[in-house]
Amino acid sequence: MKQDPNTLSPRLPENDESEELVAAVCVLTFNANDPSGAGGLTGDTSAMASVGAHALAIVTGTYVRDTTEIIDFFPFDDEAVTDQARTVLQDMPVQAIKVGFAGSPENLAAIAALTADYSDVPVIAYMPNLSWWSDDLIDQYLDAFEELLLPQTSVLVGNHSTLRRWLLPDWDNDRAPTAREIAMAASKHGVPYSLVTGIPVDNLHFDNVLTSPQAIIGSGQFDRLEVSFAGAGDTLSAALTALVACDSDLGDATREALLYLDGCLLAGYRPGMGQLLPDRMFWAQSDEDDEEEGEEDEAASDSKGTSALDAFQIPPNDTSH
Repeated sequence: MKQDPNTLSPRLPENDESEELVAAVCVLTFNANDPSGAGGLTGDTSAMASVGAHALAIVTGTYVRDTTEIIDFFPFDDEAVTDQARTVLQDMPVQAIKVGFAGSPENLAAIAALTADYSDVPVIAYMPNLSWWSDDLIDQYLDAFEELLLPQTSVLVGNHSTLRRWLLPDWDNDRAPTAREIAMAASKHGVPYSLVTGIPVDNLHFDNVLTSPQAIIGSGQFDRLEVSFAGAGDTLSAALTALVACDSDLGDATREALLYLDGCLLAGYRPGMGQLLPDRMFWAQSDEDDEEEGEEDEAASDSKGTSALDAFQIPPNDTSH
């Protein structure tokens, strides 16, 4: 007897129902491939997944680097960047966009054209430390970023020293500029909010400040670690973008992103001979207490004559940090 092929497997729901079942918060991220896993798209995708978003990763080029230093960079051409982004944008709705290292002024122009077409989508732009690059390439890149992308940026993220050198090059005051003064400089190019990180407080602490040109919105002070990390900025900006995409208030999203980064750094590890890397999946690691508790529960279950599997329940699909 011939079997009806429809009975071989369950029927899938119709398209309109399946869309509800597979709905996900999608985040578009432009960044470079990082073969060391320190930052770049590797950091973006794992951090975004950790806070509950689906990353659409657009490759702008690739670093040649290890955990100690960046040796070189090879950019993609702007057409390749545009084609990658437009293809996924035509397929999936995007709730937020992150811009990491674009690699060239031409790629920045391509990204600016794309973000202009999606002007209702918030853009979180991260400015990394470019001191490994040649001075002429740095100047060209920063000028293009300032002219093309800052006017479309919703939140600018960067280390205090990096943003100070870029946005306030003529600063000659004996004291360092405040986060709000950096935000005021960014606002001249159309940026409404800035998240300034790594602000020295004393020998033991540093501050991270979310501010507008008008007022400080919030800050988080953390202990200064005695070790050097690679990829912290990409991790923070990626988590912030994903949390904003998940419809979090900017202040709440910043607080959650900073707490997430703190957990990543506290669980950091050294896979090579260079800097430590953030453990972006730290929350998934079980500690000894959990293992001991699990052993006790198993023993208690066995003593009652029931299988440990009988008591196992799948947890709800919630991600929190």
